Amino acid sequence: MRALVVATTVAVAACLLAPAHAGAKPRWQELPLPPAMPAPAASGFVDVNGAKIYYAVHGKGPPVILLHGGLGNSDHFAFQLPALVDKLQVIVVDSRGQGRSTLSKAKLSYHAMAEDVLSVMDTLGVPHAHLAGWSDGGAIALDLAINHPDRVDRVFVIGTNYDATGNRPRTKTAPTFARYAAKCRKDHARLSGKPKTFDAAIAALLPIWRSPVIFTKAQLRSIKAPTLVSLGAHDEIIELAQVKEMATLIPNASFRLFEDTSHFAMWQDPAAVNAALVAFLAGT
Repeated sequence: MRALVVATTVAVAACLLAPAHAGAKPRWQELPLPPAMPAPAASGFVDVNGAKIYYAVHGKGPPVILLHGGLGNSDHFAFQLPALVDKLQVIVVDSRGQGRSTLSKAKLSYHAMAEDVLSVMDTLGVPHAHLAGWSDGGAIALDLAINHPDRVDRVFVIGTNYDATGNRPRTKTAPTFARYAAKCRKDHARLSGKPKTFDAAIAALLPIWRSPVIFTKAQLRSIKAPTLVSLGAHDEIIELAQVKEMATLIPNASFRLFEDTSHFAMWQDPAAVNAALVAFLAGT
């Protein structure tokens, strides 16, 4: 496994050190895709209320759970894994209806997906863990911190808002999102073996994305875990002002802005995001 992690590290370094070509776009307009995820030490499925929730475990140490963005999958953390796996037990989860995990007949919600994560923790015998969530994954992490504070140590959130006022107005799909969506569709077909269920996942997620309220200010104020909320400076869909506000609403929170990146900062500048994540989880 270590050889695979080293190979992934080399891939990350090559991405970071590649020279800019003449006329290159700003980094925040590019979308470097993550390499293949190394084979996990363990993986499996947890049956939760009619759905099968996929998880994988890498490394040893204090546990951190990585939660991916909407329509994505846990392999999307391949840029982050090398920075974490030698220090922590990294647990990745495919959210309900996404990646390798299946939907059930129940209505999908961030709370339902958070409860899925809790079931994975129970199955693995993890009493509490750090959480790191990107976009939808950040909302899932916040839901856990609100409703299960005793199970959450520290929370790292990137690219997440708490209600509709945090949505940036837009009239068309950004090229980065178009490429992301195409990758997610291709990944889903490969990982699930059922290409047609991708559209079912979209239909299940749309009502969540359109909801006017994800969390109330009172709920955010109730979070006890140390929290870092962050955003790419050119995020295509999230208002910077609301993310900064979240850092003032959550009692023990701080804010971090990643320059020259968009909603996809974890892929566009993994060195900066990984450094911030590692330092935060270490309490430094």
